[in-house]
Amino acid sequence: MNQKLIEIDDLTVKFNTPDGAVTAVNGLSFALERGQTFGIVGESGSGKSQSMLALMGLLAANGRAGGRALFNGEDLLSMPASRLNRIRGNRIAMIFQDPMTSLNPYLTVERQMTEVLELHKGLTRRSALSLAIQTLEQVRIPDAARRIRMYPHEFSGGMRQRIMIAMALLCQPDLLIADEPTTALDVTVQAQTMALLRELQRDFGTAIILITHDLGVVAGLCDQVMVLYGGRIMEQGSAEHVFYRPTHPYTLGLLGAVPKLDHEGERLVAIPGVPPNMARLPAGCPFSERCPLANERCVTERPPLVAVAGQDAAVLRACHRDIAEVARQAEAVLS
Repeated sequence: MNQKLIEIDDLTVKFNTPDGAVTAVNGLSFALERGQTFGIVGESGSGKSQSMLALMGLLAANGRAGGRALFNGEDLLSMPASRLNRIRGNRIAMIFQDPMTSLNPYLTVERQMTEVLELHKGLTRRSALSLAIQTLEQVRIPDAARRIRMYPHEFSGGMRQRIMIAMALLCQPDLLIADEPTTALDVTVQAQTMALLRELQRDFGTAIILITHDLGVVAGLCDQVMVLYGGRIMEQGSAEHVFYRPTHPYTLGLLGAVPKLDHEGERLVAIPGVPPNMARLPAGCPFSERCPLANERCVTERPPLVAVAGQDAAVLRACHRDIAEVARQAEAVLS
């Protein structure tokens, strides 16, 4: 049996605050093989980004991670900083949400890219520059040999995002973490960015963890999907299952809020209420305060994450309500 590229087991992320400890991520578990794409979806504040920052050792000073995160058999969470520095940017790379704040405004694109290759690959400045230009051409930066000497502010938002992708792929990583890679981009540039990720994955066999709130992006790229709410897994399974046979009311709420081209004139169905305060989560299901199917048990007893019986592939859900009841609601939402 092939070893998984990355195996996450019971990942937790906690932050010490003046009001006490806040658990931003609670009990995440999943595995990813080479060449696969794993999507993590949910509203802002659900714990998507913090879970991946924990893997990269980039939590804020008041944050700490627990559980296990095995990358090629090595635990990233207990790894010495010197070893983790050799993996970050080399075997694991991350595309951050905002390329304008992620790129150093005081350094040219050339210096920021060549520095990565000099550090991780030991290349000379000339060899690093040649490879950096080649990588920019792969992500379709026009006139790359000239533009590589420019500063980040001289590029458009879409071009800056392409530069971030190129920097992440310089060392041909085994795992690419893409945190909201299409945020603040127009729909044309979004489509180009996702097509680029698909091509690069095909060419290099890179595994991708895609963090997003855009279900359309997930449908077009991901093999497996995890739906997060309040730092917990609500539903997890194949992309086909999550989109066509959802079993959790929160997943239905997300799908119901997606505009449909064939439903012109119909109002979008928003999820009522607001996301929970992570410092004071409900005693039961985190979604109970906003769920149209919630009953007294949902409010007082937290549902365990269990496998759904009768499914061809592994499907997990955390919900007390009967699947048939959720399926009736799904029929109305997805029709």
